Amino acid sequence: MPESILITDELQMRHFGAQLIAACSSGGVIALHGELGTGKTTMVRGALQSLGVSSGVRSPTYTLVEYYEFKPLSIAHFDLYRLADGEELEYLGYRDYLTPDTLCLIEWPNKAEGYLKDIGLNLYLAYDEKGRRLNIEPCNAWGREIVAGLNL
Repeated sequence: MPESILITDELQMRHFGAQLIAACSSGGVIALHGELGTGKTTMVRGALQSLGVSSGVRSPTYTLVEYYEFKPLSIAHFDLYRLADGEELEYLGYRDYLTPDTLCLIEWPNKAEGYLKDIGLNLYLAYDEKGRRLNIEPCNAWGREIVAGLNL
């Protein structure tokens, strides 16, 4: 059953991103769903800032992927909004990022439906009258491990 939490402001969204990264002990795929402006990039920004990235964290809308190398876990931030066809993931080298030491955070995963493999955790952001509603849905054991580490 999916977990659901209310996030009332940008600071809380960034804090959740930091918690998310802290709960990840190995690489995998996290899909970030939601309309424009629901906080997907803000969540990723919080995750990266918790790892020491202090500037330049933006959505890779035009480059489609930004890679941040860390030890022991690197981050590949995908924004598939401009993807015309899911098959374009092959040209991005998507499979090359699917390693035990790379966490893939994917905005707009619906643009590559059928091409994304091994999603471990789906995060659904939606507008709420008090902020944003975040529904958390683990898809495998790795995703369940992350949810358990979030202390919701």
